[in-house]
Amino acid sequence: MKGRIMLLGAVVLAWCLAGTSTPAMGSSRTVIYEGKVTSLEASPFQSSDLWITTADLSRATGFVIKPQGVCREELCFPLPKNRQSEFVNKKGTETWFNLTAFAALIKQPVAYDSKNSVWAFGRRPDFQNNLSSTLEAPNFKLADIDGKWHSLSDFRGKKLLLVAWASW
Repeated sequence: MKGRIMLLGAVVLAWCLAGTSTPAMGSSRTVIYEGKVTSLEASPFQSSDLWITTADLSRATGFVIKPQGVCREELCFPLPKNRQSEFVNKKGTETWFNLTAFAALIKQPVAYDSKNSVWAFGRRPDFQNNLSSTLEAPNFKLADIDGKWHSLSDFRGKKLLLVAWASW
């Protein structure tokens, strides 16, 4: 439950801070990864998973596919050899990557809004553990009903009740 609330907060925060309106229905998809909002075109796969091109993988997440696995700087996650087709698929001249299968492999939470075609990826468990050990909520900004922006850090040292709601 705690992870879902944090992930929901990240989705709301990313939309607010990026100034991104709700995506229109159709072929466009939106990925929110580590607070970065990226718009993508539709994939040729009939799947409930998020398949993206390797170029979009790099653009949205900073990861690239290498022989040793899926890597970003010094960090590499090897892909199971007997499950390669779950993660990488070639259609025509384009190589596609299953970002949701990868998230499941590295135990990264994912939220999907099918109506608006928005995928939000939460923090990996190694980051979550560091956050929860501090018992301090990360700073964020949200607008109130009158449009005035407030930051969580504005309320440090004061009692504060944060209420979050999700339809799932």
